[in-house]
Amino acid sequence: MNISRPTRSFVDQDLVIEDWSSIEPYFLELLSREINSLEEFKMWLKDQSELEAIIEENAAWRYIKMTIDTKDQKLSDAYSFFISEIQPYIAPFDDKLNHKLNESSFTKDLENDLAFAILFKKVKSAIELYREENISLFSDISTESQKFGSLSAAQTVEYKGEEMTMQKAALLLKENDEEIRKTIFDKIANRRRTDVVTFDDLFNTLLKKRHQVAINAGFKNFRDYKMVAMGRFDYSVEDCENFHSSVKSEIVPLVKIIQKKRLQKFGKKAFMPWDTSVDPDGKKPLKPFITGQDLLDGTIKMFNEIDPYFGDCISTMEKMNHLDLESKTGKSPGGYNYPLYEIGVPFIFMNAVGSHRDLVTMVHEGGHAIHSFLSRDLELTGFKNLPSEIAELASMSMELLSMEKWSQFYPNANDLKRAKTEQLETVITLLPWIAQVDEFQHWLYVNHNHSNQERTDKWVSLCNEYGTGLTDWTSNEDVLATSWQRQLHIFEVPFYYIEYGISQLGALSVWKNSLEDKPKAIKNYKEALKLAYTKSIPEVYKTAGIEFNFSTKYIKDLAVFVGQQLSEN
Repeated sequence: MNISRPTRSFVDQDLVIEDWSSIEPYFLELLSREINSLEEFKMWLKDQSELEAIIEENAAWRYIKMTIDTKDQKLSDAYSFFISEIQPYIAPFDDKLNHKLNESSFTKDLENDLAFAILFKKVKSAIELYREENISLFSDISTESQKFGSLSAAQTVEYKGEEMTMQKAALLLKENDEEIRKTIFDKIANRRRTDVVTFDDLFNTLLKKRHQVAINAGFKNFRDYKMVAMGRFDYSVEDCENFHSSVKSEIVPLVKIIQKKRLQKFGKKAFMPWDTSVDPDGKKPLKPFITGQDLLDGTIKMFNEIDPYFGDCISTMEKMNHLDLESKTGKSPGGYNYPLYEIGVPFIFMNAVGSHRDLVTMVHEGGHAIHSFLSRDLELTGFKNLPSEIAELASMSMELLSMEKWSQFYPNANDLKRAKTEQLETVITLLPWIAQVDEFQHWLYVNHNHSNQERTDKWVSLCNEYGTGLTDWTSNEDVLATSWQRQLHIFEVPFYYIEYGISQLGALSVWKNSLEDKPKAIKNYKEALKLAYTKSIPEVYKTAGIEFNFSTKYIKDLAVFVGQQLSEN
């Protein structure tokens, strides 16, 4: 598809955002403009949306470039400048514009349209949460949280004369030679031990500032604040707690069954920490591709087979250089799909080293990317600004919908079968980790005065509740006790994690439907993604042909379904 930047109707075509003064006139114009008719109100919304898209895209590129090369101080400074010297000036104007929108008599003419009703609800929520004294705190938090990426990117280990990123070193934990696995595990653990205090101190700083944000906004704690700030209009804290308990009762036993079967093949009484990634049958690690280009080419072919539109999306991103896939020193860890609201073509960032997990990550981020394409023509930027429960449904469903086409990477039937089994087992074993991280975050912020030792004790307690007891952590108890420090979300995007669990349940339902009628399931999936956030979360799920449901019965039924699929594969 041929995509070009849309012609701007409000903001100058050649605008370069160098500082606050570059964009201040546009905010002043929107704030002072008279609105005397519904058509003028709609135009005002459109102009505001255009400005929002341009500014968000500018910030996005600063972040993308910084994470690609954390060693380049200029890139880090450019992002920090936006956070500290531009964003704080935007916040007060956003609040004033929100008030202007909320007080307009023309909102009632659009409230029957659910898309606008949701947008207006988000605006009202933002007004209720806004506090001028939080502006500088948000800036500080953004600056502090980006330290997590820099600290993590600086963590490398040396093996046989080669300096390796943690991602690349972790591949060796799949080696059949236990001596190699133990050596690598010890190297990774020892490297991380050197940063334990640094990460603790960083989190303590973030915890204190986040709690103050909540207090300033009139909340008892940051957990309650975030439930509102994240727009969780369709579920509550109690629902989150029910999710935690349901995963413990219905999913953890299935994980234990899976692990016991693996343990029997190992011929051991318990796993050692370096045994959990290796194939129990002694097979070499799956190697679906060699280079990032191999991964990209195979993904495009695979997506074309699922739906030609999907392949066209990734091809377009390649032509526009909106991909950075390979792991390298100095690159931030993890992977993401960053929406770019003005051009409408997102950017995929990841750290591929040739593993099967990299293939899954590419498919996952590809699902997000396709979501961006399908919703790019919606009228307002606010309609495309997704709650994670919808965003992650797109990505996690794509992981499962693509499985039957993984033959593009695994021409050998046995390898394909193994990859699919590994995927389903990962889906199930990841759910307890998601629930554990979320329950941990609830505790962290409700008990905001906790000490480092109390935090460690709580994490270990949760490890016992969500674990299977089949791994021997003797002499490595501290590695388990600090394993939460590896979770980016806890540092950078607090409370953005249970969405993965909720969406995973939805994705399993989408996949279940596809086994019964693949064309219908794909059609429903695309129709749901086109909606972005113009319907409520339950309505989007309904359009996808599934339920927005994480009750114990629903989770139990899905656990039984996955168990059956694993036994048949």
